[in-house]
Amino acid sequence: MRSRARRLPVRGCSAAARRVGRMVRLWLAVSLAAFAPGLATAEITSARYEDPTARYPHGVLGDDIEHASLSVTLASGSVLRVTWPSQIVFEDTAPRLSDLDGDGAPEVIVVESHAGQGARLAVYGLLDGALALRAATPFIGTRFRWLAVVGAADLDGDGSVEIAYVDRPHLAKTLRILRYASSGATASLTPLAALPGVTNHRIGETDIAGGIRSCSDGPEMLVASANWTRLLALRFDGSAITAAELGSDTSRPAFARALDCS
Repeated sequence: MRSRARRLPVRGCSAAARRVGRMVRLWLAVSLAAFAPGLATAEITSARYEDPTARYPHGVLGDDIEHASLSVTLASGSVLRVTWPSQIVFEDTAPRLSDLDGDGAPEVIVVESHAGQGARLAVYGLLDGALALRAATPFIGTRFRWLAVVGAADLDGDGSVEIAYVDRPHLAKTLRILRYASSGATASLTPLAALPGVTNHRIGETDIAGGIRSCSDGPEMLVASANWTRLLALRFDGSAITAAELGSDTSRPAFARALDCS
């Protein structure tokens, strides 16, 4: 994942979309825009956030608009959608596609935020012909607390893909690495390692700095030091995370050059 995620363009919000939901019990509405035989074995080819809403006015990504829906397009052209109608929004720059379980078809990595409990990392995939929430971390636990995805790759060279993100890039500033595993209808996210003292986002920025690069000797996670004075390349060996300094320039052009291995 070499290019950094950018904030989606936002259209105007209707008054209805700005009303905060009052529902006590959370529920997940799944709508299928189209259905075709063999959908359960179809492959997701693209994903996007839809249905802008101002019901979670955190503003961490530069405005108060987040999104209520995740929509995916399949190789067949069919479109599937998941909508959170009440307490949860997608608070993110863009969904990310990655084959996390090695079956040849990608899952979708997103960031969701709860009105009272803050953000969590979540993975969606196809299950019995529907787009379904497969696994998620616990919500951080406090309103207006966020996380920023670094990327997904086989970080330790063991043949399995890991997901890396920065937990509360403005507060806790801790990199966390997870492994996704699935068996039939069951899926999980298992924490593998953590490293404090790093970040990849400032409040109000519309994109996330850094990402994952693979140059001559394996994947590295590019982030900044907690005070934004050093650009860091992080490696994971299966048990520990180590950091190497790439310089004092933490501008977006510097991150872009590092991602391009230059």
